[in-house]
This record gives sequence, structure tokens and C-alpha cells, in this order.
Amino acid sequence: MSDFIISLFSNVPRELATFLIAFIPVTELRASIPLAIKVYGLSPLSAWFYSVAGTYFVMVVIVILLDPIAKLLSKYIPFFEKFFQWLFEHTRKKANEKMEKYGEWAIFILAATPIPLLGGLTGALAAFVFDVPLKKSLPLLLVGTMVAGAIVSVITLYL
Repeated sequence: MSDFIISLFSNVPRELATFLIAFIPVTELRASIPLAIKVYGLSPLSAWFYSVAGTYFVMVVIVILLDPIAKLLSKYIPFFEKFFQWLFEHTRKKANEKMEKYGEWAIFILAATPIPLLGGLTGALAAFVFDVPLKKSLPLLLVGTMVAGAIVSVITLYL
């Protein structure tokens, strides 16, 4: 998969490629940081910065725009109504125990966990699904993403 991603962004400036790879829900910064450091030759700080920015940008879009987009698409395309029902139920199942145990801090924990299917985008979806106010969810998501980026950076550099 990394070869495909590298070829997909081969004509894109390396900083922008790093930012865009961090956008992709399956890869997020788990892939963008190692690629930025080992393939694109960015410094660890630059790789961390562009990766955190890319992942966080998508989180902000999810938290702010998911509701109107979901309502609009569900209204006109029946597939999306079923998809969003599944997505929100899946998120509730994944995050409910953490939300009950840690409250709004669960958003930080989810965002700070750089594991596939349990990272930043799950944190953003949980913030949306559990109606965590923006003034609380956005800082928790940002700090969580920064921590996840630091973890991935250290792993990339020392393993």
C-alpha cells in the first residue's frame, strides 16, 4: 500500500504530500509520518507538523460539517441514510465504554491512540456522535493528535 501512496503523490511537493496522506482515513498520520521521514526526507519536526495538521484538518471538518452533510446526503440518496446510521452506531459501540468511563477526555484518548480504526477520525466521530461541544472537542482532538504524532514519530525514529 505504501508504494501506491508514494506513487499517487509522486508529483506533489513533499510537505503537501505529507499533509494529504494524513487526510486519508485509513492512513492518517500513522503512515504520513514514516513516509515523510523515511521516503520524503523531511525532518521529524516537519513530518510531525504536516501530519498533525492534515489529520486535524479532517477532524475539524468532521466535527463541524458532518451533520449538515449527512442530513443532505441522507435526504436525497437512500444509501447514505443507511451508511450514516451504520457509521454512527459503529462509533457509538467503539466509543461508548470510553465515553462512560472518561467523559469528554475519551475524545483525547481516541485521538491520541495511533492504532488503525481507533485514531483521530474515530475521536472526531465520537465528538460528533456524543455531542461534545466544539470548544471542548476541538482542543481535545488537537492535543490528542499531537500526542499520536509524537508517538508515531518516536516509533519511526527508534524502531
